Amino acid sequence: MKVAVLAVDGVFDSGISAVLDVLHTAHALRRQVAGTPPPAFDIRTVGVRRRVRTGLGHRIDTEPAAVAEDADLLVVPAMMERRPELLVEAVASAAYRPVRRLLTDARERRTPLATACTGTFLLAESGVLDGLRATTSWWLAPLFRDRYRTVAVEETRMVVSSGGVTTAGAAFGHLDLALSLVAARSPALADLVRRYLVVDDRASQAAYAIPSALARHDPLVAAFEQWARARLAEPAPIADAARELGVSERTLQRAVARTLGRTPVGLVQDLRVEQAEHLLRTTDLPLAAVARRVGYESPGPLRALLRRRHSGD
Repeated sequence: MKVAVLAVDGVFDSGISAVLDVLHTAHALRRQVAGTPPPAFDIRTVGVRRRVRTGLGHRIDTEPAAVAEDADLLVVPAMMERRPELLVEAVASAAYRPVRRLLTDARERRTPLATACTGTFLLAESGVLDGLRATTSWWLAPLFRDRYRTVAVEETRMVVSSGGVTTAGAAFGHLDLALSLVAARSPALADLVRRYLVVDDRASQAAYAIPSALARHDPLVAAFEQWARARLAEPAPIADAARELGVSERTLQRAVARTLGRTPVGLVQDLRVEQAEHLLRTTDLPLAAVARRVGYESPGPLRALLRRRHSGD
């Protein structure tokens, strides 16, 4: 299996390292799998320039991008840009035009693509995610959803495969991405690599998301988040929130859906679960008492939400 790993200027150091480490480990361990060994991995680091600098300034020598033309898989590690406005500016810039062209050409050849974290913006800007489902860093999801309206964002998922493109979540989701690529060839080999590298199976990003950070993308959603947070222990009708915020209920619902991809009730549930997890970590309160403090009369509904948050369902 020929895998081309695309290194671009400013690539996230641990992202490209994680991908290469997992793939090379899989190649080294494949003969330990019972029965017929999975196919070998031929891993090449390619670039539109022969020498690139990582986000931390390290040098990577690459093979020509043409090497990727007959690859069975093209992996695009993320860029190290933590400022959303500069990330969007970068992926749309003339400097990345050769990379975007490489991605569209690969898509036209039907080469499977894979990326994680900020790399999803590069794929989306190239148009290769149009009409597909994808995930990205949870904290960038509102910006991604607003800019790329033709992509269905599932930011609670750690890995999403859709139409020949695999995307993964936040920065260290590169591990999950690479392991999913190995698992597509051999689940037994992926499990073996996971155990050698001591990597937990993480199906969801939901447990890491901070609702207030997501809400800040839109002033109305941020105001609703503050309104709901102040009323977690009591019923909080959405109609009351809309009236107090000076908008229609429909306007509020649209703003939350556009920013977060969920309903206002869903955001309230997220806030309640976040507060419940904090109380469970920092107090000795039983689950029933915690449930009452976050607006549930019995612990059953809260227990179900906690389970769903960690499973990624």
